[in-house]
Amino acid sequence: MANVFDVAQFILDEQGELSAMKLQKLVYYSQAWHMVWADDQIFHNRIEAWKDGPVCPDLWREHANTFKVSHIAKGNSANLSKRERRTIKNVLKFYGKRSAQCLATSRTQKIHGLMRGAVLPPVTAAPPKSSRPQCMNIIRP
Repeated sequence: MANVFDVAQFILDEQGELSAMKLQKLVYYSQAWHMVWADDQIFHNRIEAWKDGPVCPDLWREHANTFKVSHIAKGNSANLSKRERRTIKNVLKFYGKRSAQCLATSRTQKIHGLMRGAVLPPVTAAPPKSSRPQCMNIIRP
């Protein structure tokens, strides 16, 4: 089974250098949507609800005190299955161009903030009513 470092490295391979905050959010969405589409986790590392949205503490410790991340030393993209890669690529198609701030302040993240300590809070099933449609958080496989 892959780990959070493998997922993060695959995201960096696909997107290039990212802010640590954006990387954390993309890792979270990859895990969440894989659970929806495949009924399985990509990794077993814990995800927690922090002030600025979901964070995997194991990954955070790997890039702590770094604003931009370009490589995860413990990560190996080859550990991901074809199905896991497909999920992540679909997530990146939808969320990849959004800013870290947009990903961190979506309606879903506000809900997650109420669920401190949850391993992986549920993803909303309806788009938020917003004047900022670029921050919608719904994607389809």
